[in-house]
Amino acid sequence: MNRKAVYPGTFDPMTRGHLNIIERASAMYDEVIVLIMYNGVKKCTFTELERKEMIERETTHLNNVKVHIGQGLTVHTASALGAEVMIRGIRATSDYEYELQIATANMMLDPKVETVFLMSRPEYSFVSSTTVKEIAMFHGELSNFVTPYVRQCLMQKYQ
Repeated sequence: MNRKAVYPGTFDPMTRGHLNIIERASAMYDEVIVLIMYNGVKKCTFTELERKEMIERETTHLNNVKVHIGQGLTVHTASALGAEVMIRGIRATSDYEYELQIATANMMLDPKVETVFLMSRPEYSFVSSTTVKEIAMFHGELSNFVTPYVRQCLMQKYQ
């Protein structure tokens, strides 16, 4: 049986916290699809293709990870891709409250797709793409937050 999971998000940009969740999920499932989704609330710095390239480059060591750009409702995309699980990272209780609402709505939309929460490692519990972009905008040190390649991409955007 091929156990397939999706890990949806905007990943603008991918952080070390995202990468850690991807690595942990890849050890739990036969296939993990990192699913880049549109979020109308967020103003993205990188295009979907730039984000896809970043994630693909940073996950080459994980043979069972693929990257896909989705559209529409995430749960419908997950189902169309044959995933039975959606992975969500939780950093704090505020994340949990938001994610619980989304997971409950998704259960109503497609009860065959489960949501699995992975707790952030403590060293990544405060890292968000928004924080990373703000640090990059003011030319702060990014090494603890993103990989060297993502850091390079951010520096090019904010030079």
